[in-house]
Amino acid sequence: MNFLSPKKQSSMAIVGSLVITLGLELTAGANTFNPAPLFSKAANYSTKIPRSGGDADAADIYYPVVPKTNKTTLPIALLLQGALVDKSDYSKFANTVARYGFVVVIPNHTRTAKSPRRTVTGLLSEELQINDVLAYMQSENSRSASPIANQLDPKTLVLLGHSFGGAVGIAAIQGKCFAIFCTKDFSRPDELKAGVFYGANFLMGQNSKDIPVIENDGVPIALVQGNLDGVAKPSSAQITYEKIQDHLKALITVVGANHYGITNADNSKREPNRPTLEQEVSIETIARWSALFLRATALKDKQAFDYVFNSGDALDPNVKREEP
Repeated sequence: MNFLSPKKQSSMAIVGSLVITLGLELTAGANTFNPAPLFSKAANYSTKIPRSGGDADAADIYYPVVPKTNKTTLPIALLLQGALVDKSDYSKFANTVARYGFVVVIPNHTRTAKSPRRTVTGLLSEELQINDVLAYMQSENSRSASPIANQLDPKTLVLLGHSFGGAVGIAAIQGKCFAIFCTKDFSRPDELKAGVFYGANFLMGQNSKDIPVIENDGVPIALVQGNLDGVAKPSSAQITYEKIQDHLKALITVVGANHYGITNADNSKREPNRPTLEQEVSIETIARWSALFLRATALKDKQAFDYVFNSGDALDPNVKREEP
């Protein structure tokens, strides 16, 4: 998987765009689960997140607009960006996930990374971001001027990730400092409860026989994969999925989506395959399954669990789920 392509993802994002539910609203019945978002609107703001050792990352934070009568606390969801992909390119995806009851944080994290093929400087996620973002968001919860003051669950952190960022997330869940993904000492926080990653695998340029067992230590992992992904091959996701040691885990294929099915626009410069699924449908589908997996596992939402692990793929014509 070539995470470190030197060409940059072009940004065509419209920050704060609302994503329609695309016909997923179901008629409410006594035993009917509606997989649509819990909240009708999300908002966002920009900030700076301090980095360990100095400097700061520009970041966008998306959060649901919660009625004052609703006392629900919101988990923190860190989205680890793909290599050289700007945070703004995830605005539609983040807006949708936020409406499922998460505060989604997307930093632009610039650093230098050395792969076996080249050295690249640019937007590249790393494991230590998890500690930095968690500390910042816990302080943001108590800052009276913050738009999300007193709305967070500071003890629940989940991960989202795309491409290289997803591989960083898989590394971080194992609680180890892996080369390329880690530049300083990293310790997985107890608050980290689950992760779901799109277009990601853990081969890191190795042969399939060399991929290590993924010791997720009971932290649930889902891989969401476009079947037309020409950058992170579906076969690599399958190998990675089989190496995840502990359940719960899921491998969810979005039919007709390519590597950039999660971003606001396709990228023909970095992805050789064109999608057959409309971009808006692809984003909504990936966001819905990602959010419901996190709700099912990290938040113990029984209806979300049933949708993800039992009934959802039969109801969604664009999704296939691997049986454990």
